[in-house]
Amino acid sequence: MKNSVSLGILLTSLAYMAFTFHDAIIKILTSSIPVWQILFFRSLTILTGCLAFGRGKLVRQTRRSPIIKPMIARSILLLCAWLSYYSAASRLQLAEVTTLYYAAPIVGTVLAWLILKEEVTPARWLAVGVGFVGVLIACNPIGLTISWPVYLALQAAVLWASAMVLLRKTSLHEKTIVQLTVSNVFFLVMTGIAVLYTWKTPDMTQLPLLIATGVVAGGAQFALFEGMRQAPVSVLAPFEYTSLVWAFLLGYLIWADIPTPNVVFGAALILAAGLIIIVSEKLRRRIAA
Repeated sequence: MKNSVSLGILLTSLAYMAFTFHDAIIKILTSSIPVWQILFFRSLTILTGCLAFGRGKLVRQTRRSPIIKPMIARSILLLCAWLSYYSAASRLQLAEVTTLYYAAPIVGTVLAWLILKEEVTPARWLAVGVGFVGVLIACNPIGLTISWPVYLALQAAVLWASAMVLLRKTSLHEKTIVQLTVSNVFFLVMTGIAVLYTWKTPDMTQLPLLIATGVVAGGAQFALFEGMRQAPVSVLAPFEYTSLVWAFLLGYLIWADIPTPNVVFGAALILAAGLIIIVSEKLRRRIAA
């Protein structure tokens, strides 16, 4: 159990780091390429990698999976979440959309408590709260008003949290590569229909970036799915905040956004949220031993 929870935390942290790099690429692309087309290329790249690895055996396992319907339901939630998020990201600053999206760990913790009947300890609630305060301080979203992009970002947070709770349930009953295959077949079909009406031929600069979204997202999804197999949602939820540190780093490297003192202080609180979880889980295991 000790190694399982630690591995889950490590994989989840790596997943959100990769997702942040992925989001930065998509933010660059959305100024010239439709969101549907970006998601289409991403799913095509991931699915190609899955089939190259699993081949005919993977196809048979996927067709015979006993939880195909829950995985499709989760895919619908994820697709709606990603479309909402990336549509919002094309109109809001990276810090703004990140702040709004970080309602997801709180919603996820509540849903894990209500639906999965997970024991959410005071330390886990504290970690989620401290992390969210850190996000608010770091992003300082003062001046945001209710608008369509803001609504989309909040909607993405709720949909993502719901999908993560369902992912926890499905991940315990099916292999990660099968889950990746089901999700991306669904995304490929749905986005493929939209691409027929929104297609824009990418140039030689955009094409490598489109493929890169699939490579990075594929690694991120694999790490996230495996992480969910190892530890409860309420343990992993605060580690979603770690991607904010990467968001500001990439903002500085790509868009020359200079971190302010509030960013540093907020990042310290986010780190503290992760440490609260790590220390509390170690204490729980010692007491149980």
